[in-house]
Amino acid sequence: MKKVAVIMGSDSDFAVMSKAIGVLKEYGIPYEAHIYSAHRTPEQVAVFAGDAKENGFGVIIAGAGMAAALAGVLAAHTTLPVIGVPLKSAALEGTDALLATVMMPSGIPVATVAIDGAKNAAYLAAEIIALGDDELAQKLVLDRQKQKETVLRKDASLREKLEESK
Repeated sequence: MKKVAVIMGSDSDFAVMSKAIGVLKEYGIPYEAHIYSAHRTPEQVAVFAGDAKENGFGVIIAGAGMAAALAGVLAAHTTLPVIGVPLKSAALEGTDALLATVMMPSGIPVATVAIDGAKNAAYLAAEIIALGDDELAQKLVLDRQKQKETVLRKDASLREKLEESK
C-alpha cells in the first residue's frame, strides 16, 4: 500500500491535521507527518515532494494557513496528487488560506477541501489509494454503508417523535 504524507506548515497546525492522521490510522494506511514551510524551508519542501513517489508515497496532504503556499509548492515539485487543507487563522478565518490553496495555475492542480477539513482530506487520500487496493476500497464501501444506516436510523427516530407529538 502506498503511504500518505501529511505535511503541515507549523506545529500549531497539528490540532487540525491530527484529524487526518486519525482517519489514516483508522483505515490502516501508512503515513508520515512532517512540518515544512513553503516560505521558511522551501528547499526541504522541494526535496520531499521531488522524492515522494520513489519513497513510496501515493498522495500528499498539505495543511497551511494564511498565505498557504505549501500545497502549491509541493504540487509544483511532484505529479502525485496533492490535497490542500486551508487552515483557519485569526485575521480572515481561513478565507485567505482557502483562496491561496484553491487558486492554482493550470497544470499544477491541488485538490482542496474545506477550511480545517483535514478529515475529508484523509478520506479523499484513502479513496485515491484505494484505486489500487481492493481491501481498502471495501473498507470505504462498508463505512459509507454505516453512514447511510446511521442517517436512516435518525430519520426513523425523528418520524417517531413527530408522530408522538401529534
